[in-house]
Amino acid sequence: MKSNGLTLSILDQSPIYPGETPADALRHTIELAGKGEEWGYHRFWVTEHHGSNRVMGSSPEVLVSHLLAKTSRIRVGSGGVMLQHYSPYKVAENFNVLASLAEGRVDLGIGGGPGGLPLSTRALQSETESPGRPLADKLAELDSFLNDSLDGEHPLHGLQASPRPASPAELFVLGTTASSADLAARFAFPYVFALFLNSDEDVMREAVDCYRERFDFGKGRRPQVLLALPVIVADSDEEAAEHAAQLKVVRIRLASGRTFTTGTLQAAKDFGEQSGEEFEIMVREASVVHGAPDTAREKLLGIQKDYEIEEVIVVTSVRDFSKRLHSYHLLSQTFAPIGAP
Repeated sequence: MKSNGLTLSILDQSPIYPGETPADALRHTIELAGKGEEWGYHRFWVTEHHGSNRVMGSSPEVLVSHLLAKTSRIRVGSGGVMLQHYSPYKVAENFNVLASLAEGRVDLGIGGGPGGLPLSTRALQSETESPGRPLADKLAELDSFLNDSLDGEHPLHGLQASPRPASPAELFVLGTTASSADLAARFAFPYVFALFLNSDEDVMREAVDCYRERFDFGKGRRPQVLLALPVIVADSDEEAAEHAAQLKVVRIRLASGRTFTTGTLQAAKDFGEQSGEEFEIMVREASVVHGAPDTAREKLLGIQKDYEIEEVIVVTSVRDFSKRLHSYHLLSQTFAPIGAP
């Protein structure tokens, strides 16, 4: 969906609501993907979370495969795969298969976070031969496998990630800090700042500026900034404000200086205890674009102008699936091109 030069997409975390099962959460994701395509959204991304009782998307590549089969036009992808846990070669193979099955419709977003608590990270990395390998090295290797361009000096030169799709998955870097923006700029990949994870708009501005200042134009690509924003649209400004007021951002800072976002205060406490470090927990109001359709539209267009962006990936967290669906529908209607259904 593109209106006034702004493209709208969806990121879904497969949240589970009181009284529902994990299967219900995944069925909601499938339904939302179908509706998103029907309403004209450009992309539909799913996230990766491990060991969570709040969000059910632990295997984005599996869910992406199912969603591609259930849709026909909308781009589908990961937002994102936590590459630190996996072999770049295997990730490339997974997404080459997907891109071969659905040519021109697959996105591969890469995240640098753990996607879970320290215990789940330990379980995911228990079989790896090189734990702690820099994300930048793995990202470079993944890019080479996707494009069959391993350097002749690379120890795996000659190895190919099969099958070779006609249109490889489009690669994105996701993040919540200036360091992730710097990584995206160095590789000249599109950059997605996730405000729904880090609610600090000053940090978002710093990251976007960093990306544009350090972008490597020598790779023949152009800079692309996408913002993943919490957005709630309701029939009235008052109702949307009520939903937005329920959202909080919980972050934990470890003694080592690392910071992580968790969904709840309890999850933050669990994270700190499992880390084995001293920690500090911070809870702040979520920065949410909210309002009736016209209000939300004006706010998004203001963000578009302020940050000079082309695309917003909408994350709607309302603790009722029917109201969440209604929010996406209202937003699509207010951004629908004149004359569209």
